[in-house]
Amino acid sequence: MATLRKDGTPRVSGIEAYFVGDDLWFGSMPGALKARDLERDPRFALHGPPVILSADDPAAAPGDAKVTGRAIEATDRQRIAAMLTERGLDPDSFSDSHFFTADISEVVLTRIEGPDMVIDLWRPGRGLQTLRRA
Repeated sequence: MATLRKDGTPRVSGIEAYFVGDDLWFGSMPGALKARDLERDPRFALHGPPVILSADDPAAAPGDAKVTGRAIEATDRQRIAAMLTERGLDPDSFSDSHFFTADISEVVLTRIEGPDMVIDLWRPGRGLQTLRRA
């Protein structure tokens, strides 16, 4: 995940992000720099590298996913507890952690299909657009 430091330069941090219900969630340890960055300036970019779906067919990787938007800090402890419980985690173990949901402004999925690079682009209110490059 990329966030913006006080001086405007990017900070890249490892992070786990999860879809729970209709929301994309991510978190951070108490007082972490990325949490401070997001509290000061909520803009973020998240990149997910290709994931091999099957050792038998490495070409089955879905491609690179990129998500940009604004982080919204979750402060409702009941909502956070419900999200953690749905993920099979003990909410009491994360009482001081920061949790955010994503207000997504753009999603890009880039993949290879045969000789073409295929780019799926989604933005709110515009729907899905697919571009192909040979």
